[in-house]
Amino acid sequence: MNLSPIPTDQLTFRLPQKFDDVADERRHRQERLVAALRLFGRFGFEEGVAGHITARDPEHPDHFWVNPFGMSFKHIKVSDLILVNHEGQVVHGKYHVNQAAFAIHSMVHQARPDAVAAAHSHSVYGKALSSLGALLEPLTQDACAFYEDHALFDDYTGVVVETEEGRRIATALGSHKAVILRNHGLLTVGDSVDAAAWWFITMERSCQAQLLAKAAGPTVHIDHDQAKLTHGQIGNDLVGWINFQPLYDQITRTETDMFD
Repeated sequence: MNLSPIPTDQLTFRLPQKFDDVADERRHRQERLVAALRLFGRFGFEEGVAGHITARDPEHPDHFWVNPFGMSFKHIKVSDLILVNHEGQVVHGKYHVNQAAFAIHSMVHQARPDAVAAAHSHSVYGKALSSLGALLEPLTQDACAFYEDHALFDDYTGVVVETEEGRRIATALGSHKAVILRNHGLLTVGDSVDAAAWWFITMERSCQAQLLAKAAGPTVHIDHDQAKLTHGQIGNDLVGWINFQPLYDQITRTETDMFD
């Protein structure tokens, strides 16, 4: 056996794909969107009909693909996705759109042209932390991905069905990757479906870790300088994309009906 070091340029390392054909890019985003939705179902992020992930269409950036209203995350296929325009009208597909999905996500996508995708659901630990009106604290390495990079929408006015409320949420989000909606849940964005979904998954887990740690006793914060350094290491969308890949592999190998 030859034990000479293998040159790094001969080792495999995945990076986000680049597309010359808009149809190929659209299909890619659709497949990633369905995989993210299936993962949300697997992780128990469903709460009845609540929850949605959107992906901006690469050809028509004021339109976005989204899961249909009233369909389980665990069952969604590419053929089930609907395309919604800037007025909340379905222009492709056969199902209704969740009005809350339109009210929130349309304003987020409008305010953040860099955000290809946005994810929101009523996950248990996100809801629990949101009820405290608190932000994530730098208690763990993973939580540092959100250090000074998430916000609190410190209001609650019922189910979001008006775009004006979505606009206020987008304002609270600002340039950050995530916002905690008080008494409601979490919302994350990314420059890919992969990144937006990963930020939601790891944010939910960071909420869980914070709630557990603070219930157990006094906590120790990572200091400001180290939290900032760690954010710089793990808090960008490329790292979010990379972290999503093992989950994408997992769900596509075990749920082979997604891309029908």
